[in-house]
Amino acid sequence: MSVVTDLVKSVVDSALAEILRKTTGTRKRARRRTKTTASRTLEQIEKLLKPAKRQTSRKKTTRSRSKTKRRAS
Repeated sequence: MSVVTDLVKSVVDSALAEILRKTTGTRKRARRRTKTTASRTLEQIEKLLKPAKRQTSRKKTTRSRSKTKRRAS
């Protein structure tokens, strides 16, 4: 009889330990890589070489919004 109670007790203890164990955030957070100065300067140069996006007029955007609203209903 004591063998059965010991077995049941060990199973219950292990189950409780598993339930109470922390499930999220057990791994260490990955280290973020810092950008090298060469890649930073390269990005800045590429940004300067790209042509600027033209601004869309307010009329155009409101028209497109109203079109989608009309299609939806």
